[in-house]
Amino acid sequence: MDMRLQARMLHSVPWVIFSGLTVLCLLQGVPVRSGDAGLPKAMDNVTVRQGDSAILRCTVDNRVTRVAWLNRSTILYTGNDKWSIDPRVVILANTKSQYSIEIQNVDIYDEGAYTCSVQTDNHPKTSRVHLIVQVPPRIVDISSSIAVNEGSNVSLICIATGRPEPVFNWRYLSPKARGFLSEDEYLEITGITREQSGIYECSASNDVSAPDVRRVKLTVNYPPYILDAQNIGAPLGHQGILQCEASAVPAADFFWYKEDKRLSDSWRGVKVENRETISRVTFLNISEQDYGNYTCMAKNLLGHSNASIILFEESTAALTPLKGPGAVHDGNSGSPQCPFCAPLFLLLLLLLPFSLLLPPAQF
Repeated sequence: MDMRLQARMLHSVPWVIFSGLTVLCLLQGVPVRSGDAGLPKAMDNVTVRQGDSAILRCTVDNRVTRVAWLNRSTILYTGNDKWSIDPRVVILANTKSQYSIEIQNVDIYDEGAYTCSVQTDNHPKTSRVHLIVQVPPRIVDISSSIAVNEGSNVSLICIATGRPEPVFNWRYLSPKARGFLSEDEYLEITGITREQSGIYECSASNDVSAPDVRRVKLTVNYPPYILDAQNIGAPLGHQGILQCEASAVPAADFFWYKEDKRLSDSWRGVKVENRETISRVTFLNISEQDYGNYTCMAKNLLGHSNASIILFEESTAALTPLKGPGAVHDGNSGSPQCPFCAPLFLLLLLLLPFSLLLPPAQF
């Protein structure tokens, strides 16, 4: 509606300004605060969360002849007549004691001053209340998950909206982490190390609702280094395994060399197996030519690391299992003894005299 037309209409109804009554504005569930009926006053600010409904109440009595609700200079209702074209604004009560309207699904643009104008006995008066709309925090932009080289400087950003302005907290999701890393939209990491690789969480909160939380994965690349490589002994004709373990991001590729020759599965009796962090060389049937010094190389785009491993001959005696406790061994020959021989010999000596007294057998 044209503003000049509204002004002329307001001018034509002098009752819009009146004295002697109290205006109440409340959010559903919030206690009503009333002023003195003879001394009207503006109410405290009323706060409502975005998406909820706000109820504006104006208390009246039987002296009132005219009443209206306005938002700034825009008339919302006069009596039972709706002037607002907003379908969210509805009248709740128009009685001798109360004049109330409701604003449904409140949004940010509903924030501002609202005026209840009343008239009685040609004495107009207004009372005003300010509606504050709170908005839950919402993260609208955050750094993407990234991979950086060790030693680089890293800057992560987290942008959020909300009313009141959200408070930010960055934290590192690690069992070793303690407290917040930053209480700002930005998280700065200088000279990042491989131990700082992982998940970083941004939280935006303003006590209107639960915090909005988003996460960023930060990967730190670094060159390989050998974790484990040990010399191995094995007898001729047996199986032997050389193993090399390395840490690297991205994962390392493994290469095995003997002198200047690279090992592969094409070597006779040799099997090479590579996994993410471990490489193994298996000799299925060790020969004299297999003994010697081997080199394990772990390599990625950032560099490489080498380790020397020796495969040496081990005697078969070291692999002979110990004898069980049930066997008794002679100290010289190692041949087993008969545990019943001595008692049997004594019995024969006792029976020998009786055998001599017997008459010879007749044939």
